Amino acid sequence: MLVTAVGRTSVVCSTQEFLQFQPTNGQTCQAYMESYIGAAGGYLLDPQATDSCNFCQIADTDVFLSSFNMSYGNRWRDLGLMVVYIAFNIAAAVGLYWLARVPKKSKADRKAKKDAAKDKAAASHERDEKAAAEKRV
Repeated sequence: MLVTAVGRTSVVCSTQEFLQFQPTNGQTCQAYMESYIGAAGGYLLDPQATDSCNFCQIADTDVFLSSFNMSYGNRWRDLGLMVVYIAFNIAAAVGLYWLARVPKKSKADRKAKKDAAKDKAAASHERDEKAAAEKRV
């Protein structure tokens, strides 16, 4: 969600966030910082200044997001993972509620039902035996 909200946006540093320094040997700020900016990013407030350079360490929000291992290109994958996470948690909560709160049959009820089924089977078997005995006579 954070990537979708702030990804691919330019950063504008406030005056307190700029790093101030002097370039060496009368170079311009751009010439002095060119290789560093190419490797680490950031931007200069006045690239042509020769007396005092004002440097902001972040030029766009993608650099900030990459420090948290987030990428604008993965926003739909991340949304899908979030939906799966939410769905699993809802299903787990409902399942745990069912296990803990929905009344179940007690052991006595299950035993009584099992005994009734045995009695019914025994009665049926007795009836079959009587019928077979009567046919023989």
